Amino acid sequence: MNAGAAPPRRAHEGDGEHVHEMTAGERGKLVESIWRIENVELTTVGIDIGSSTSHLMFAGVRLQRKTQALSSQFVVVERRVLWKSPIVLTPFLPDGTIDARALGDFIRDAYRGAGLAPGAIDTGAVILTGEAIKRTNARAIADLFAADSGRFVCASAGHHLECALAAHGSGAAALSRETGRTVLNVDVGGGTTKLAWVAGGRVVATCAFAVGGRLIAFDDAGRVARIDASARLVADRVGVPLREGEVPDAGALARVVDLLAETCIAFVAGETPPAPGRDLLLTAMPANAPAPELVAFSGGVSEYIYGREERRFGDIAAPLASRIRAACARGRIAAPLVEPREGIRATVIGASQFTVQVSGKTIHVSGRARLPLRNVPVVGPELALGEAISVDGVARATRAALERHDLDEEAPVALAIAWRGDPLYRRLRALGEGLALALVGPGGKEAPVVLMIDGDVGRTLGYILEHELAIGRPVVAIDGIQLKEFDYVDIGEAIRPAEVVPVVIKSLLFPGAMAAGREALRYEPIGKTRSDKR
Repeated sequence: MNAGAAPPRRAHEGDGEHVHEMTAGERGKLVESIWRIENVELTTVGIDIGSSTSHLMFAGVRLQRKTQALSSQFVVVERRVLWKSPIVLTPFLPDGTIDARALGDFIRDAYRGAGLAPGAIDTGAVILTGEAIKRTNARAIADLFAADSGRFVCASAGHHLECALAAHGSGAAALSRETGRTVLNVDVGGGTTKLAWVAGGRVVATCAFAVGGRLIAFDDAGRVARIDASARLVADRVGVPLREGEVPDAGALARVVDLLAETCIAFVAGETPPAPGRDLLLTAMPANAPAPELVAFSGGVSEYIYGREERRFGDIAAPLASRIRAACARGRIAAPLVEPREGIRATVIGASQFTVQVSGKTIHVSGRARLPLRNVPVVGPELALGEAISVDGVARATRAALERHDLDEEAPVALAIAWRGDPLYRRLRALGEGLALALVGPGGKEAPVVLMIDGDVGRTLGYILEHELAIGRPVVAIDGIQLKEFDYVDIGEAIRPAEVVPVVIKSLLFPGAMAAGREALRYEPIGKTRSDKR
């Protein structure tokens, strides 16, 4: 040792207790480690392919574990838009089908523009909306985007789901929650109009009908390039000859637009539309929809209603919007008109930010279970989970629920279980035994048993089923998730080190409340006589 050098520091001196101070770097690493366990950051994508336009949006979502009562559930605490694509006209081939190759090129260009690789996407949704869902190659397009747009991008479609996504994406749901007032969100797209009645921030009723701004499309010379079936129905009823390749008479075309607009206005105002408007319904009208206190418009046509767009794109969107706006100004639509935060991008925002839940940390995933799982149907058995749980009762209720669905026995099915009461072993064991009795037989040996549990008992119940009862199939038990029958779910790979699993919920038939954002939104009431807003 050199003279004057400090002696080496010993780790311990004597037998007493010792405290070693952490360096700044060590403290930073510890803080970062704790933060990563308590927080989950996801990059999401929403892709909207509609009758008129297609576009997508990338968003960042941060979820944080609830700290109250030692909960293991995660809630969304931050959302931010990362990149929005240009809005392009949905490409169609001469035979009327969607041009999947052109859409694929658009998606790839969008990823390059955003500076993101497909592998950087954690979750999201492809939404085929309006007339796009009718196209013969709609499923092929959905599968194309699900495969190309990241490891956990999912395909969804359906009028009721689109209604709910638009209401949440526009901000109408947040407006209802913040004001305590019932909001009717009217999403007028290229081929369909979707109504969503929102009370207390929840979508309580939905309806869709075939009125949109691109039911009739024109080429640069003003000739009819495409006529949708609903527009042709209306034209035939009013005696207007619309033929592809011909320039229509302006007055005759106006009569068609008048009837389409009158149909939309009547449905929004709660009136009976004239014939053939009633024939344009795509879903049943809700019987007990609440009277709206505010009306908000979203979708492509809303850009004209609120004066945000002046250009024309070779369709009937602008004149349709003009008639709807006039009805609001005259008081025909009685509820005050408000402008929500989003218009044409409402559905894609709903797709990218309002379909994700994340499980708690008390989950059970068998080693043989292959994640991700996609499009798993949800079955909701009516279980009586009292203090004493009947094994036979659980088995009967589960069998009855499975029999209500014509399911592929070789494919997974998710059981939605609402757990209540104390997580006592005897109660969980009885539930597990009942489920095991019902699940013996159906499903192949490799098809996992998927349990979606509203309660923090997933790990214990999954262990009982797989190891104690040895049901012979992989078990995926995920808790902290609220589902209902007729939902479909996608389950992603576990995110480490938080040990959570992302779940995308697709309520194709009966959408319920979706998670709402916490960000402050601004809404501007619009006077009934004001028609020149820019």
